[in-house]
Amino acid sequence: MPEVIRLDDVSRVFPTDPPVHALSKISLRVERGDYMAIVGPSGSGKSTLLNTLGLLDRPTSGSYLLDGVETTTLKDGDRTRLRGQKIGFVYQSFHLLPHRTVAENVMLAEIYGRGRRPGHGRRGRRRRAEEALAKVGMTHRIDFLPGRLSGGERQRVAIARALMGSPALLLCDEPTGNLDSKNTETVLDLFDGLHAQGLTIMVITHEDEVSSRAGRRVRISDGILTEE
Repeated sequence: MPEVIRLDDVSRVFPTDPPVHALSKISLRVERGDYMAIVGPSGSGKSTLLNTLGLLDRPTSGSYLLDGVETTTLKDGDRTRLRGQKIGFVYQSFHLLPHRTVAENVMLAEIYGRGRRPGHGRRGRRRRAEEALAKVGMTHRIDFLPGRLSGGERQRVAIARALMGSPALLLCDEPTGNLDSKNTETVLDLFDGLHAQGLTIMVITHEDEVSSRAGRRVRISDGILTEE
């Protein structure tokens, strides 16, 4: 099976005066089932790399294959569909809708394209949401509003939403940045469990506690990627 991620000589240059070389000839292989942390200081190129991997930005040059599909030549609509089918996003700020229940927030992944698969229509959507919530241990809060949840519980709901449709890649941007040490440990234990089940996970972080749990660790500095 193809690698989940294959970058070859990927660069991203922003046409300012002078130009900003945010990524410089990055090559990277992420195999199916890898658990990788990408670390680096502010301004190192982490956000640009995240946006590139998440198909939110295009590289200036180079090749990016996601699950065997060359992404750099795709039209915008095809990139959007591929992103929805292949990538589950987890963000620092959870991005849950406050007036929707836990179950409804997770179901929105399919309504807005994340997790949409052939045969995944409206019927069965709540059941699929409940199955995703069961993976993160949140079925006991299924009809709660996000405001009644702790930060750790909200992040677990956000992870359940990202798992809808069994993505090829879980892409996490500072997923513990808003959590205390206890909830950080809970979320990292959850990532360990998902990794043990074969999920491919990439975590963008500046925290050593988070990156040390990953099987692979790469560092980005001045747009250059090196594996540690």
